[in-house]
Amino acid sequence: MSTATKTTDIAHDDHHAQHQAEIKTFGFWVYLMTDLILFSTFFATFAVLAKNYAGGPGAKELFELPFLFVETMLLLVSSVTFGFAVIAQQQGKQKQMLTYLVVTGLLGLGFLGMELYEFAHMIGEGAGPDRSGFLSAFFTLVGFHGLHVTFGIVWLTVMIIQIVKVGLTSGVESRLARLSLFWHFLDIVWVGVFTFVYLFGLV
Repeated sequence: MSTATKTTDIAHDDHHAQHQAEIKTFGFWVYLMTDLILFSTFFATFAVLAKNYAGGPGAKELFELPFLFVETMLLLVSSVTFGFAVIAQQQGKQKQMLTYLVVTGLLGLGFLGMELYEFAHMIGEGAGPDRSGFLSAFFTLVGFHGLHVTFGIVWLTVMIIQIVKVGLTSGVESRLARLSLFWHFLDIVWVGVFTFVYLFGLV
């Protein structure tokens, strides 16, 4: 096989791989849009049921702003560290990138731990999801977001293992880019949750 033929085949393979990556990225954007529709539905449900306390505790009795601020900052900072990981990846600094990804995962775990503590504390006080329409909508919306964060942490862990084992292959970089979109999407949704559910509830 001539050198020119080999070069053509390599170029064709690269073009095919790039095309496949673009299709997967587009498909992931479609998934994010459907997820956004689901979150919008939960937000709308919460808006309808936000004042349906059924004689039980409301937002002012349940939410603690300092606690929620720390929880929120954990997730927002994790988005920043993920951004630093992407920058390190672009600069070819794999070790630094892995460090930032690990920090991102730990911050995500911290956020998730605080959310689970909040849920456990509320249920222990008799304010579980079966207590009122407000609490049903609250646990559904916030829990759905927490489930996404859990999935994101699992995905992040898998990515770290892949990077350690095989390095930054084109496939790994493509999956990492989609994970970055997913993680930042969760941050944006949480800003909505924090503002619409917590802050408006405390006003």
